[in-house]
Amino acid sequence: MRNHPTFPRAVAGFVAAYIVVFGGMALSQGNREFIFYLVVMLLLIAMVYAVHRRVHFPNSVLWLLAVWGLLHLAGGTVPVPQVLAPGADAQPVLYSLRPWPNLPRYDQVTHAFGFFSATLASAVALRAATAPARIGIGFALACALMGVGFGALNEVVEFTAVMTLPNTNVGGYENTGWDLVSNAVGATMAAALIWLRRGAPAG
Repeated sequence: MRNHPTFPRAVAGFVAAYIVVFGGMALSQGNREFIFYLVVMLLLIAMVYAVHRRVHFPNSVLWLLAVWGLLHLAGGTVPVPQVLAPGADAQPVLYSLRPWPNLPRYDQVTHAFGFFSATLASAVALRAATAPARIGIGFALACALMGVGFGALNEVVEFTAVMTLPNTNVGGYENTGWDLVSNAVGATMAAALIWLRRGAPAG
């Protein structure tokens, strides 16, 4: 019988702990948007686990994905003063944080980090599926396009939230544009790393 890799206990415990913490915060706030995103996140965790059983993600990639989940759930639940979240459509939360006028918002940094991580995970899966003889610029570009594609899918999920929930902190068209730019930045940075290292990072 083939042995399948399991999640490192430290990663699984870390993810479970912040889901409980931020879940409790969201319930105390009556945050219905959190429930929507929590369901999406649990589906993504299940998907990552299923792929991990086949391709064995390195610990570094699993930790990046786990931290991304933390940043995402914190972004929607941790309140910040209105002065730090100017123009927030709903209750000011960490996602709206812009510590300085010319700096990106927390949301945009999280998008870049998240799809940097997703692109590295895509590289591991693509390499396992295709077993390329050589890792070059074409492989790195394919990984970047996969990361950007996952970023676009994320915007579809956010659009679904806007259409189904009465109040969200997703933002409008400009926010969607900046999200896509941030996703592309993160995916491009990951592709550059993949090409420079001639493959996805080892665990």
